[in-house]
Amino acid sequence: MTGPPAAATPPGQQLPGVRDMHHVAFDGRLVMLGLGSIGQGVLPLILAHIDMPRERITIVTADARGGAVAAALGIRILVQPLDRRNYRAVLAPLLGAGDFLLNLSVDVSSVALITLCRACGALYLDTCIEPWAGGYTDPALTPSQRSNYALRESALALAAGGNSGPTAVVGHGANPGLVSHFVKQALLEIAHDTGAKSDTPVSRAGWAELAQRLGVQAIHIAERDTQVGNVAKRRGEFVNTWSIDGFVGEGCQPAELGWGTHEGALPIDGRRHDFGCDAAIYLMRPGASVRVRSWTPLEGPFHGFLITHNESISIADYYTVRDGRDVRYRPTVHYAYNPCDDAVLSIHELAGRNWRLQPTQRLMMDEITGGMDELGVLLLGHSRGAYWYGSRLAIDEARRLVPYNNATSLQVTAAVLAGLVWAIENPGCGLVEADALDHARILDIMRPYLGDLVGVYSDWTPLLDRARLFAEDLDHARPFRFSNIRV
Repeated sequence: MTGPPAAATPPGQQLPGVRDMHHVAFDGRLVMLGLGSIGQGVLPLILAHIDMPRERITIVTADARGGAVAAALGIRILVQPLDRRNYRAVLAPLLGAGDFLLNLSVDVSSVALITLCRACGALYLDTCIEPWAGGYTDPALTPSQRSNYALRESALALAAGGNSGPTAVVGHGANPGLVSHFVKQALLEIAHDTGAKSDTPVSRAGWAELAQRLGVQAIHIAERDTQVGNVAKRRGEFVNTWSIDGFVGEGCQPAELGWGTHEGALPIDGRRHDFGCDAAIYLMRPGASVRVRSWTPLEGPFHGFLITHNESISIADYYTVRDGRDVRYRPTVHYAYNPCDDAVLSIHELAGRNWRLQPTQRLMMDEITGGMDELGVLLLGHSRGAYWYGSRLAIDEARRLVPYNNATSLQVTAAVLAGLVWAIENPGCGLVEADALDHARILDIMRPYLGDLVGVYSDWTPLLDRARLFAEDLDHARPFRFSNIRV
């Protein structure tokens, strides 16, 4: 599906509603892979905030959707699906030293693209670490092998033996991406409010020590999307406010979460990986079939889907404190996602179809009549109880700010823009995750597009009102101990 109809804007003319302020100049070519909802939504931001001629931008996409938007903005488009056999032949002539590959596609291997960019000296950014087509659901792979944990390890392996060369930012959309910067800002605000005075840490070890000193035990990426439309979901249709292929793909992966040192036992169907950093576990169930308790300020308590995401692993790993080979501290981290109501109905139907996608898909855009995306991080266990910090972006404000976006997509596209700017400003950093970027710089770039940025304390915990109707046994799982794996 395409986004809103393209306005008849002459190439070179600024679109209304977008602030025309260049954050950085870029002398290379920009190749954007994919033109779905995020690709269409990020184009106006790139044109407004990165100083470069439109003639140096090329979009490579698997199909013609979004072509009207590209045409209205004066951007060249090449319709060419990519696979293992042809991606080098298609992309290599378009990329050289100092150019940029922005990967907003699905079913194209991030590791393969980063390897190509390293070979030709190009910068790189994606919003998640993608496998080749089928990698999320291939029955020949074990659940561990098709996890986000495995995908992350495959990307990090590119930095083994020395992390140098052109900057490759992996996992920098809203989540993964923006939420890692929310975690840092939340930690600083909790430290200030609790009297645990702290300068802003300048290293990974410093941030992890701050989280440990504050007593943070768990971090939820807590999101509630309340956007509604005037077209009801139909039978046999999957409806969502952002990439349907992306959502269904990750929803069919095993549920995953970073596993904290305070946890005393594994869930009944919990499993550990036998390789890598050992910062996370997975469940023997699709993430879209697992619900967890969480909380946001406007929604209050809710049940969210335990959808696997890279940030659940990277944040847990980033905030690990080690004493030699021993793990001394690590928070539990997971995504708790309550999507728009039509997407909830779509997931219910998808599960009933044994996880085979409905024949019709619809990306909600023009038909949205109200609602917002409330996306943030909920830090639990510190002396103030719980603290949610994040973005409340309403659909009306999103439309006013940037065309071709809804509230959900703008939180992603603004993060893509910020990651692009940071990479251009820091071109020789090798492979980097969102957690390692300068959170203050990223938030400064994004702030005009995030609606209300708020922090709210609460006394809510996942145990509040448990066993109100029925007794629950919360101590039934197997004993668990962390292994001492050096990273």
